[in-house]
Amino acid sequence: MQTLLRARYFQCLTIPGSVRALHKDYRPGIPQNFSNYESMKQDFKLEAGKRPSNPAFWWINGNGEEVRWSFEDLGSLSRKFANILTEACALQRGDRVIVILPRIPEWWLANIACMRTGTVLIPGTTQLTQKDILYRLQSSKAKCIITNEVLAPAVDAVASECENLHSKLIVSQKPREGWENLKEMMKHASDNHTCVKTKHNEMMAIFFTSGTSGSPKMTGHTHSSFGLGLSVNGRFWLDLTPSDVMWNTSDTGWAKSAWSSVFSPWIQGACVFAHYLPRFEPTSILQTLCKFPITVFCSAPTAYRMLVRNDKTRSSKFKSLKHCLSAGEPINPEVTEQWRNKTGLDIYEGYGQTETILDANGNVLPPGQEGDIGIQVLPNRPCGLFTHYIDDPTKTASTLRGNFYITGDRGYMDEDGYFWFVARSDDIILSSGYRIGPFEVECALSEHPAVAESAVVSSPDPIRGEVVKAFIVLNPDYKSHDQEQLKKEIQEHVKKTTAPYKYPRKVEFIQELPKTVSGKIKRKELKKTEWETI
Repeated sequence: MQTLLRARYFQCLTIPGSVRALHKDYRPGIPQNFSNYESMKQDFKLEAGKRPSNPAFWWINGNGEEVRWSFEDLGSLSRKFANILTEACALQRGDRVIVILPRIPEWWLANIACMRTGTVLIPGTTQLTQKDILYRLQSSKAKCIITNEVLAPAVDAVASECENLHSKLIVSQKPREGWENLKEMMKHASDNHTCVKTKHNEMMAIFFTSGTSGSPKMTGHTHSSFGLGLSVNGRFWLDLTPSDVMWNTSDTGWAKSAWSSVFSPWIQGACVFAHYLPRFEPTSILQTLCKFPITVFCSAPTAYRMLVRNDKTRSSKFKSLKHCLSAGEPINPEVTEQWRNKTGLDIYEGYGQTETILDANGNVLPPGQEGDIGIQVLPNRPCGLFTHYIDDPTKTASTLRGNFYITGDRGYMDEDGYFWFVARSDDIILSSGYRIGPFEVECALSEHPAVAESAVVSSPDPIRGEVVKAFIVLNPDYKSHDQEQLKKEIQEHVKKTTAPYKYPRKVEFIQELPKTVSGKIKRKELKKTEWETI
């Protein structure tokens, strides 16, 4: 069974005993689905959630349009979609389908239709460029692509270079030459469809990695990967029941949408809430949480950073919200504290799977010793873990060490058996013999009032080999301050907040941090800039 890890949030933040003084409505979260970890392990069994009274799917676009579907509606509509894939598109079991759509109802139907037909779903973010689309079409050998009128021209520009592509579906109110119009076809398609009986180890979905080191790689997930593996996620981290309404703001191109906008909530019988929201707007987020009966909210740390800086957060009266979550990258304790102070709610950070701490030779380390976080994959591979890198056996082999899959993270286990995240392996800074994790320095920096955001990387140094460098985005009130004096103040602050050897010997103020389309800070880009100068 998968284990939930106490991640960086717990490492940096201890909830104070006088926390009720922070917000009059603060109440510690009481899990709905378990009482303690030991009973969770002992009593765990796979089971599906009961059919809810809420809709299964609830979509809005912010302009008054709204869609509510029951599970029966999803069944009927996805059967129509499935017939389009198998009949009009002539797709067969195992064929690959690239889906590049924003947060619109058809994206959810595409997920279910691909499962029904045994075709392999390959999601992509709508921020992909023409070059990105070409690379994905050629690498995946996809036979079908589904997108909207915004990206259709980019597909047309490269389609002639993709010999396997033979079907193009467009989600649009207008016809386009060379494309089948999904909306029109859905009006006439039959909802009589027999679901393909796929096996647990058959490929269900392929996700492209972010490509931070080299070209994006294809990672494969089977029907049991998400269909079974994410039951733990939905029950014990998202803590969902059939009476809950779950809103996850992830982009549809990322695996997080599969986790928290499809499988985890629907396994539990909960309602999936979705907002079209082309870009993150704090005011729209707050208004939606106040207007709709959303009980569980999940978003990236960047989103929470923007929300706590919004003047309307404290005065917002959330209609039903009781459980807040974050994942994808570390969230600073300052942000979690401000969120609790302004809303009365805690943020629960997710970092899952079955972790073990290993040394360089694949040996399990004793408590207290830092090592690589690994997942035991032999003799039995956990069903929630991706199967392999598609068409890249060398990359797949590089992730294995003995009986373990190496996650690329560093951490340690304490005497009580809890795992503590330190940093990504390639983010660790080695300075004068000290090992320094960037997140602990960023935690200290976030407590200084001048710091809006920061990213910490290694920078070359002729004496120490490398030193800590902080890239800092200043809060507006501090941009006019004496820069050199402010650097010294911030450095002294870090020395007092954490071990002095961790303070940033180099500080650079910048207007904004480089981020991925999903909002993660590109530390590698900053680090590369530093080391290319030597």
